[in-house]
Amino acid sequence: MIAYLVLGATYAFASAVQPGPFQTYLISQSLANGWRRTLPAALAPVLSDGPIILLVLLVLTRVPAAFEGVLRCVGGLFVLYLAAGAFRSWRHYQSGTAPAPGSAPSGVWSATFVNLLNPNPYLAWSLVMGPLLMAAWRETPARGAAFLVGFYATLVVTSGGFIVLFGRARDLGPRVGRVLIGVSAVALAGLGCYQLWWGTRALLA
Repeated sequence: MIAYLVLGATYAFASAVQPGPFQTYLISQSLANGWRRTLPAALAPVLSDGPIILLVLLVLTRVPAAFEGVLRCVGGLFVLYLAAGAFRSWRHYQSGTAPAPGSAPSGVWSATFVNLLNPNPYLAWSLVMGPLLMAAWRETPARGAAFLVGFYATLVVTSGGFIVLFGRARDLGPRVGRVLIGVSAVALAGLGCYQLWWGTRALLA
């Protein structure tokens, strides 16, 4: 059981530190709204991955490969939408301005939606995580549960660490905070364009 717990934690840490739409979104939100209001968004994978796991294990392996291209295109458009929001935050940024009431819950659901449209969890669960979970569950359900606990506990803690780290950077001053938000907007735009390019290429192929 300990082995599967460590295995899940290892894969979670590797996933959390890799750049992607979800990580970039967390960073941009922590810079714009502060780490305290953004921290609940670290729970987004716990909310989104249930449907992803079911979809991957039951459906994704039976659909054409072009589905990945469609998913990347839709995800790319949504990431570009987030980039536009980050750009507006950059234009109107004022250090110390309190976010609007309810911004934290909307951040959680936006982050959940980002993860649902992010192809990385689908690919990870279909190629690596899914087979490991099934193998652990076949041995004993407790080992399968240990694998999931190790994975999601590590993923949430690591994502929360990123949020706090970049949220603290926001307190270095208005110029630094504004520059970092601008960088996150550019990064989101780049990721959105990359996903659109990759998805279009996959569909054409």
